Amino acid sequence: MGHSGAARAGMASFTQTAAYEWGYAGVRVNAVAPGWIASSGMDTYPDEFKAVLKKLKDAVPLKRLGNEAEISSPVCFLLSDAANFISGTVIRVDGAASQGNIALYPLEKSKNSTPYDGFHRAVTAELFKKG
Repeated sequence: MGHSGAARAGMASFTQTAAYEWGYAGVRVNAVAPGWIASSGMDTYPDEFKAVLKKLKDAVPLKRLGNEAEISSPVCFLLSDAANFISGTVIRVDGAASQGNIALYPLEKSKNSTPYDGFHRAVTAELFKKG
């Protein structure tokens, strides 16, 4: 996982550095760092890996995967005038999965997390549809 951590840290550092260097020109630089997102693309994974995908929610404190709307909404916010004074920030949209490790600290069952369903073109992966 070292390579993944280095890439994430590099992305965050680049976001901060570019925001600082380009701020004088009115350029705002921000990033959105998504966690595990349940999208229709997950239907393209091999069947033997789909069992792993179904278990990913167990490693997320909110006990679910995110959806497309939960990624596109912060992007739209950052593009809006309401975010004119935000620059150099990385918004993590990962249900707090990046904050810990389930193997070291078991999590309680989540009770109050409801997905935001604001993306009208979202397609739920067959893998995650309840039968």
